[in-house]
Amino acid sequence: QVQLVESGGGLVLPGGSLRLSCEVSGINLEDYAIGWYRQAPGKDREAIGCIVPRDGSTYYKDFVEGRFTISSDNARNAVYLQMNSLKPEDTAVYYCAATDRRWVQVTKAIPHRAYFDSWGQGTQVTVSS
Repeated sequence: QVQLVESGGGLVLPGGSLRLSCEVSGINLEDYAIGWYRQAPGKDREAIGCIVPRDGSTYYKDFVEGRFTISSDNARNAVYLQMNSLKPEDTAVYYCAATDRRWVQVTKAIPHRAYFDSWGQGTQVTVSS
């Protein structure tokens, strides 16, 4: 059974940084792509980016603007989202999710969230002074 558990959220000042973790169990991480999504109150869940741990390739949405970086530690079965220069509009619940890596490797893009089969419970990030 696939399980994803996010951690590392919290309250941070504008301009600050946070690193979120996604601990993955029940699968071989190298057979999957892991995506990061977020959902702000009253808004749809939106993609941030994803990583293919097998080869380390990453894909990001334009709004990231180089502020966020996704990485993986395959030995630890973990994926990370490093967020810098945080803004109040980054306030949201952040989720990680797993999908077959071939969706990403073939399209060279972030799959629609409907293609992600397994999701974590989310971690709250609040950016406020």
